[in-house]
Parts: sequence; structure tokens; C-alpha cells
Amino acid sequence: MTTTQTCDSHTVIDPAILYFGTPVVLLTSVNPDGSSNIMPMSSAFWLGHTGVLGIGARSQTAANLRRNLGCVLNLPSVDLATEVDRLALTTGRQDVPAAKAERGYRYEPDKFGRAGLTPLPSETVRAQRIAECPVNLEAHVVDLGPIGEGTVMFEVQVERVHVHDTIRMPGTDHRIDPDRWRPLIMSFQQFYGLGERVHPSRLASIDEELYR
Repeated sequence: MTTTQTCDSHTVIDPAILYFGTPVVLLTSVNPDGSSNIMPMSSAFWLGHTGVLGIGARSQTAANLRRNLGCVLNLPSVDLATEVDRLALTTGRQDVPAAKAERGYRYEPDKFGRAGLTPLPSETVRAQRIAECPVNLEAHVVDLGPIGEGTVMFEVQVERVHVHDTIRMPGTDHRIDPDRWRPLIMSFQQFYGLGERVHPSRLASIDEELYR
């Protein structure tokens, strides 16, 4: 009888944070005074036109989304890493939570000015879009609930999609060209971009209309 042995080269670790690589989102929402707040985040994923966002329960963005259900998920390209980084360690809360203050966060009322970004009006929500981001997803909160410790999960429905023509697939009306779209990726709190395509995908041959 022959016994097959598996060589397991894995090691058990306990990382403080799990960000194995997800797109960066600049989430815009409306403050109580009508001004805009921008929160850089990467705890987000999509399935169809539904998005799921993990947001700190005590953040200004969480308070804004509970009060005004509209928001915009702005997706920056790798070219905007500097602008995104300018928003690091800033908060829209005047009363900076002690835990954030200990980590160096400070109150910033003008996130657009701080980052050097340009606001654009939205069509279905009050929150502003970001002109420089190649993708703007206008969305409404449809559900929320606690997840983990001190985090709220917001489920949003994407109502309108705006994209730069530079990332559209030539000859199509509604498709994005993955060879042109280079999203900014957050992996273990560091910025990365996508590399070249490593292998053709059979899924790409499916007519996109079949997903609707």
C-alpha cells in the first residue's frame, strides 16, 4: 500500500489586520451642515449592483450614512495614490475619538481641499462625486448592522455608475476595459496596483447582458 504525504509549507500566524488586497474606495457622504466628507477605505466588495461596506461605528461617515442614506463610492486609479494618502490620519469628526487621536488622527473639515480633489454634483444622491476618480458609484443604504467589534456593515444599492471614457472598452456601450482600468489596491496598509493580465479567462467570453 502506498501512502501519499502532503507537504504543508504553511505557518499559523495571527496578523493584527487582514487586508490581503482590495480596491481603495473614497466614500463621500453628507455632513450635518451640508458639507462633504471623504473617507478612504478598502473594506468593500460588490455582487451585482449590491455593495457591502465595513465602516467604523464611531466614524463621521457611519453617522452620516445613518442620517442621510445616500453616498458615492469613488474608485481611484493608481495615479491618485498621493491624493488618497493625503487623507490618511484625518477624520471628519470634530471630537476626535481617543483611540484615533492616539494613532495620530486629526480633524479635517475640508477633505476635498486637503486631498486636492474636485467635487462634482451627483444625480441621485446629495453626496458629491470626485472628478478625478475614473469610477463614481452613486448608492443608497438599504440595510445595516453590526459586524465584528466596533464596525458597522452597510449594504448599499448602486443606482448610477459614472466612468471616464478612458477606461471604457472600445466598441461597447457598458463595458470596462480591464487592460485600461488600473485600480488602486490596499494590501496590508500599503498601496499597490494591478500587474499585467496573467491568463485569459473563459468567464470573459460570457455575454455581459446575461448577468443582468
